[in-house]
Amino acid sequence: MTLRIGERAPDFLASSTHGELSLHAWGSGFWIMFFSHPGDFTPVCTTELGRTAQLASEFARRDVKPLGLSTDTVADHRRWIDDVNRTQKTRVEFPLIADPDLRIARLYEMIHPQEDDRQAVRSLFIIDPQLRIRLTLSYPLAVGRNFREILRAIDALQFTDKHAVVTPAEWIAGDPVMIPSGVSSEAANEQFPQGWQEITPYLRVTVVK
Repeated sequence: MTLRIGERAPDFLASSTHGELSLHAWGSGFWIMFFSHPGDFTPVCTTELGRTAQLASEFARRDVKPLGLSTDTVADHRRWIDDVNRTQKTRVEFPLIADPDLRIARLYEMIHPQEDDRQAVRSLFIIDPQLRIRLTLSYPLAVGRNFREILRAIDALQFTDKHAVVTPAEWIAGDPVMIPSGVSSEAANEQFPQGWQEITPYLRVTVVK
């Protein structure tokens, strides 16, 4: 199975540091950031888990629930979280899925055999409140994620959903946005009464507050 943007995120039931967890029951009605780690007690993963915890208020402000996965046991996770809290000077309060048999990692195609056939690459899925996959990212084992980009992408997803616009390269909240190509000029006048600028017939810029 290939997971594609727009498809419903596969459900699963798994052990976690917060007990048995069903993705659909736990995350329904919220945005979910579901992300995998190659293994516990590893350097890059420790900083990523810590950074996610440090950004807890930023995720909460966007109605995003982080959910981690590593291919180790719950007991290992709990010991590792103690290290993360101590070394990263934070407190991990989101669940971390245990996946020692790689069942969920394979379901979500987190195992890339040419990289490693036992460890999950750094896959990340942004899942919307209707449980649809909206964004996917995959990093190799050795490269840590850019959490500024993850938050920026979540902002863009939520903004475009709300305002029916598209965002330019490197857009951040507050920047001008663009009108989708399929919207006629007449419809754009109704939809964007604040006005818009036509640079070319397909490149039309507006500002939405």
